[in-house]
Amino acid sequence: MIPKSGDRFSEKIMLQIRRERSLPTITEPARETPLFGAYEIVVLGGGPAGIAAAAAAGAQGRQTLLIERYGFLGGMGTAAGVTNFCGLHANVHGEIRRVVHGVADDLLGRIDALGGLNEPHLIFGKTKAQAYDTAAYKCAADDLLAARKVDVLFHALAVGVVMSGARIDALLIETKSGRMAVRGEIFVDCSGDGDLAHFAGAPFELGDADGNMLYPTMMFRLNGVDPAVAGEAWKTIPALMEDAEKSGMRFPRKGAIVRPMKHETEWRVNVTQLKTGNGRAIDGTDARELSIGESEGRRQALAFFEFLKKHAPGFADAYVVDIPPQLGIRETRRITGHYALTREDVLGCASFDDTIGVNGWPIEAHVAGDVIWGWPDIPGSRGFNHLPYRMLLPRGVDNLLVAGRCASMTHEGQSAARVSGACFVMGEAAATAAHLALASKANPADIDVPRLQQTLERNGVSLGHET
Repeated sequence: MIPKSGDRFSEKIMLQIRRERSLPTITEPARETPLFGAYEIVVLGGGPAGIAAAAAAGAQGRQTLLIERYGFLGGMGTAAGVTNFCGLHANVHGEIRRVVHGVADDLLGRIDALGGLNEPHLIFGKTKAQAYDTAAYKCAADDLLAARKVDVLFHALAVGVVMSGARIDALLIETKSGRMAVRGEIFVDCSGDGDLAHFAGAPFELGDADGNMLYPTMMFRLNGVDPAVAGEAWKTIPALMEDAEKSGMRFPRKGAIVRPMKHETEWRVNVTQLKTGNGRAIDGTDARELSIGESEGRRQALAFFEFLKKHAPGFADAYVVDIPPQLGIRETRRITGHYALTREDVLGCASFDDTIGVNGWPIEAHVAGDVIWGWPDIPGSRGFNHLPYRMLLPRGVDNLLVAGRCASMTHEGQSAARVSGACFVMGEAAATAAHLALASKANPADIDVPRLQQTLERNGVSLGHET
């Protein structure tokens, strides 16, 4: 039985909140901060959006720096062990097809060349996702950015900005070499949490109207699974969980995603759900909540592993091969831009004149104890929505674009377009727009959007002109 820890978890959260409210402050002395370098385009965050942004900027010959807090790229896909790309495909009038191209093609080709890419697999019979080996992803991303002559600074954490009016003059970072500053002409925030935009004073939203965010998950991977005995375990394990609950067992949420990786004895598990004592989702921008959530996530992972060993055919000799470096965060800050992508846009397969690519993933709302899906009309619709350029433009900061799960979306719109497919699209478009802004000596909000679209199409991006 999975042990209950809600009371202990709630007590820890409340204790930490009381401590935070009572903390005194100190005054730091003024300091001279060394300049790490000056670049044309500075990208913060090395997830799918950041990889695509840096690669696109490098391909245009721009002096580009990608700043990443870990020692590897991939974002939630590697650091949180997501291990599969969602949103690369859409169900277009009943035909499941790949709709995300451009930089994503180059990256996936490099992962495949390393033997680390699965064939796409069906999701509820309606669309497809594609699993990958995390080590291959890391190496392929390194190779991609090196080929496009992008500078990468690992182990660097963004901590603030220096502003000049409505423009960012420099990004402040903390590294093993101490605090440094990076100057840029245009910045692209692909941090996932909207850190750079937040530091610069851009407005943002956190959660829905009541402050509720999508729940995080601690992923984990197993090896030693007997694939012949396990069979299509992803279909049978949820039923085993239902039977166990009738006997009094409790799980973090309904159902589980348990799927094989490239090597059939290795499986990934997506089943945990992290909340505070009051039942709300862990806030990934709160250091104390995040710290407690990390250890609670590992506890949940090990508890479910024991359930699999005892009850799931083929898992008796399995062992945990990896619990990733961090909790999988789905939603934190969403920057307020010139347009916010909505639930209605996703379900209605919305079109926009300023499209920069498409999102083919449905609504995937991780709510308390469950995952709620919302799909466009399948097979009656084209199955994807346009992503408008305006959602990349934060209000109040002239030389900044925002791409990825922190772009301008409503809470429900973000539950769809936060996935890797849409993040690749947004990142590539943001850096391409930054390149055009530099070329025309304009702010990103003032560039020629048709020219942006033409450039993206020349680089292989599908703008979604199918009807």
